[in-house]
Amino acid sequence: MLGEDSGLEVAALGGAPGVRSARYGAEGGEAIARLLRELEGVEDRRARYVCELVLIGPGGEELRGSGVLEGRIAEEPRGSEGFGYDPVFVPGGESATVAALGNDWKRRNSHRARAAQNLRGQTQ
Repeated sequence: MLGEDSGLEVAALGGAPGVRSARYGAEGGEAIARLLRELEGVEDRRARYVCELVLIGPGGEELRGSGVLEGRIAEEPRGSEGFGYDPVFVPGGESATVAALGNDWKRRNSHRARAAQNLRGQTQ
């Protein structure tokens, strides 16, 4: 059995929305709009996507794979691919958002891809 949880941690928000990333927009509107509102006028826009994968084998053995993608929150949404916070998340070393970089880039470089690579390294 494989389980996964991911979230967006924003430094200026004390790590929020974190584990509540999927429900963040339910309180007061859409998630990206809320995030940008809360960061309005904030200079420190550091953020990171975090993913944890847990694989439980038939004998109950447990393996974990973690993945992190460091970056920052853009001032406005850009791009049309991906989902969630991708239109406002700019990965470190890039000038475009994940949504603008595209799904092929995301498949290779996302926090989930990194967690899967980490987990795969433990199973070989």
